[in-house]
Amino acid sequence: MSGGKQARIETSYEQTPMKRHPGPMGIWLLSVAAAVRLVADEPNVATLDEVLVAKTDLWGDAARQQTNGASYEFFAGLLPPLRYVNAQFHHYPIVLGSPGSTVKARLVSNGSAINARGGQRSWRDIGTPVSFYVGENRLPFGEAIRALDGPRYERGYLPIVQTEYRDGEATYREESFASVDWPDHAVVFAQFTLKRGSHEIVTARLETNAPLMAVDNTIRDGKGRILLAFDRAWNWNAGQRTLTAQLSGRDTATLAVATVPVDPSTNRPFRASDYDAQRSKCAARWEAVLANAAHVEVPEPIVNAAWKATIIGSFLLLHGDRMNYSAGNQYETMYEAESGDVVRALMLWGLNQDSRRMIPPLLDFGVDPGLRFHDAAFKMQLLAHYYWLTRDARFVRDQQARWSQAVEILTRERDAATGLLPRENYCGDEHDKVFSLNSNANAWRGLRDMAVVLGQIGDEAAARNIRATADGLRRSILAAVEKSERRDAQPPFIPIALFGEEQPYDALTATRRGSYWNLMIPYVIGSGIFNGSERDGWPLRYLEAHGGVCMGMIRFSQHSKLFANEDGLDDLYGLRYVDALLRRDEPERAITSFYGKLAQGMTRDTFLSAEGTGLRPLDDFGRPMYLPPTSSGNALFLWTLRSLLVQDQDLDHDGEPETLRLLFATPRRWLEDGKQIRIERAPTAFGEVSVRVESKLVAGAVIAHVNLPARNPARQTLLRLRLPQGWRTISAKIGSRELPLDASGTVDLSTARNKNLVRFEVRRE
Repeated sequence: MSGGKQARIETSYEQTPMKRHPGPMGIWLLSVAAAVRLVADEPNVATLDEVLVAKTDLWGDAARQQTNGASYEFFAGLLPPLRYVNAQFHHYPIVLGSPGSTVKARLVSNGSAINARGGQRSWRDIGTPVSFYVGENRLPFGEAIRALDGPRYERGYLPIVQTEYRDGEATYREESFASVDWPDHAVVFAQFTLKRGSHEIVTARLETNAPLMAVDNTIRDGKGRILLAFDRAWNWNAGQRTLTAQLSGRDTATLAVATVPVDPSTNRPFRASDYDAQRSKCAARWEAVLANAAHVEVPEPIVNAAWKATIIGSFLLLHGDRMNYSAGNQYETMYEAESGDVVRALMLWGLNQDSRRMIPPLLDFGVDPGLRFHDAAFKMQLLAHYYWLTRDARFVRDQQARWSQAVEILTRERDAATGLLPRENYCGDEHDKVFSLNSNANAWRGLRDMAVVLGQIGDEAAARNIRATADGLRRSILAAVEKSERRDAQPPFIPIALFGEEQPYDALTATRRGSYWNLMIPYVIGSGIFNGSERDGWPLRYLEAHGGVCMGMIRFSQHSKLFANEDGLDDLYGLRYVDALLRRDEPERAITSFYGKLAQGMTRDTFLSAEGTGLRPLDDFGRPMYLPPTSSGNALFLWTLRSLLVQDQDLDHDGEPETLRLLFATPRRWLEDGKQIRIERAPTAFGEVSVRVESKLVAGAVIAHVNLPARNPARQTLLRLRLPQGWRTISAKIGSRELPLDASGTVDLSTARNKNLVRFEVRRE
């Protein structure tokens, strides 16, 4: 909805009413009971109404005041979970497919249907809808939320979706997944069993008026193509277009639904009886994707499940080699900055081979005529980031025809009076032509980064020319900012629209334009245009002092009838906000953002993000979200977690990373006695790093096993222990050699090489 995206605004709450469920809070509370007790016992936690009108992040502040700082449990108990969307199916969709498949299926998250129709122009529909019902009265599966348990993933992260639903004395279990053997058809297998009850009925209905025929335990369309396969548990009723199964004891009823019909004359037919074999193949395929990534294990199982689920979720949205922003809705396409962030996040997790093939489509991606400078800037930043993580000079050279077009866009035009790039759209949704600080600052960053990379790979002539252009643009940007900034505001205000065309905002989300400043200023922060100057912290502090942040996430209000974006969040645009906090070594605020996102910026147990999410619940059971899932939401979580653990920083601001910081922002609870943090094969600008830390507080020690990068050793390597409150680090040694130790528990490993065992002595304060 920001940088390169335009939202179609056509849906109101009134157009898509949510079912209200009176009575006590529902099953969602069972998984966060500890959090509810925590908040109930904290008398100073603000109400939602107080939070919405506050200029500062009241809940974030309260979280940081807890013992050992912010936590998942604190945030999880504040609000009901994300649940509802502006569609006929009401409950958020789960995208199913195989890695990079071009066809995606839609599973409604309450288990009610496969490939249900959205009923709004913002949703894209595919396949024949199949709806599920339970009992003799054929009540929709999952309709009564208080009787719903789930959805959740197999092993906490695999896209094998499990849901339980209670109807009277019976409890039904539904499990669904997409086969990896029919990627062009997105065949979804679904199996129903009874967890409790006997002689219970499940019904599946094909929601179509098109001709259907039953042939050999399949339902086929008028052309003889297979739409659905079913096992012997089901009975077909042609008049009602239903399959009905009676379950008892350990009975199962299995069916498989093809999103794109399968022609049995040209494709291998699928059978419902293949369920177990297909389930095993599905799990193995997704585990293989994860096996190529860096491995992280921290003492919070939900964090370990979330990073795996969000990597998988990104590959579910991958369309061939194109990293789409979403699937099944109007955002089923690429956007330069947003999609590029996903590719960069996957690179940070070691998936370089996969990421490498995703880069050319982004370099070729058609530049939006209203955002051509913005898009060209992020193309170069993406390629430069790839180089630092891989040192793959050949790939950069091979892409010259592509990146040189972006360089040309950013060098051939200047406004004669200002030296800036000409006017372009404020952002994707705001079409006013402005001298954009976002576009100019990120153009400088892209040019600067490419100049440094070209110098590294030996193309000195091109590097000199681009560097000169970047230096000139930076001087013009800083001169324009000096004329445009408002030092009479507190903190000083730096606009996106330069030269007096944007005034300070008292409450950022009180106006539509203020909300978009809130989304765009993190891009400026991330450009590094102000690094090393007094202006560096101003935009951060302005966000935090003028109602721009809630639970560490970026707030947003569309000021329209757009679903879920009044009194809401657009948290994926907080990536560079969090990254700047970490660069500035402000770990407590970064951890607030991390847990805010995990607890209230994602769906529970399925870890899906949306373009926008509402803070006000629609009922006791859930809050609204707009057009989930989003791959950029995955990027925010993955990038943040990686940076809590491993940071490769350019602290001297010359465009080349020189500092490796390890464990600089880990939550203090992760080093409680007996706990471990493990990082394996994490890529950095200096090569792969592995770290394993064992906390033995009671014994007065913490042991760190550090395998440092060997490819391009960092000029400076630092390791930090963030111990639980009440503990401090006394000394650190490698063998008998004492290491310098500062008050934050940080040691300098710059002279160390290869594998090291660092023993820290710790004691209670």
